[in-house]
Amino acid sequence: MEMTVQLTIDCSDPQTMVTFWAEALGYVPEPPPDGHATWRAHWAAAGVPEAELPAGAGDIPESIVDPAGRGPRVWFQQVPEPKAAKNRWHFDLKVGGGPNVPLDARTQRVRAAVERLVKAGATVQRIRDEPGMGFYAAALQDPEGNEFDVV
Repeated sequence: MEMTVQLTIDCSDPQTMVTFWAEALGYVPEPPPDGHATWRAHWAAAGVPEAELPAGAGDIPESIVDPAGRGPRVWFQQVPEPKAAKNRWHFDLKVGGGPNVPLDARTQRVRAAVERLVKAGATVQRIRDEPGMGFYAAALQDPEGNEFDVV
């Protein structure tokens, strides 16, 4: 059986999430299908009723894709309600290089990624600095409060 995977993330501001997560994951905003200037134009041509499209939906990219084609498509679905509780899932952005990389090098890599993501809109929640265990990681939140880790 052939299958593809898409991760759908509910949010209030798809454009902010597209911008942030494209930067965080090294993805790019997904362009509309050939022949359409916007996703909204594509959906209209496909017969999606105007009443089913929120104001502004599809005028800007609401999804991101891995330019190398390896990772899943991520769609940011606009919903009216705000995030209410801790995530039941989260991304682990593994930038350190794993246990075969010296701890000081992994720590520098994580710190550099955290600095880049904070500039892009993330908030640091906590740092786990456990040199006795050979571990350094950061827990962050994206612009809408979704938790993720940088390790």
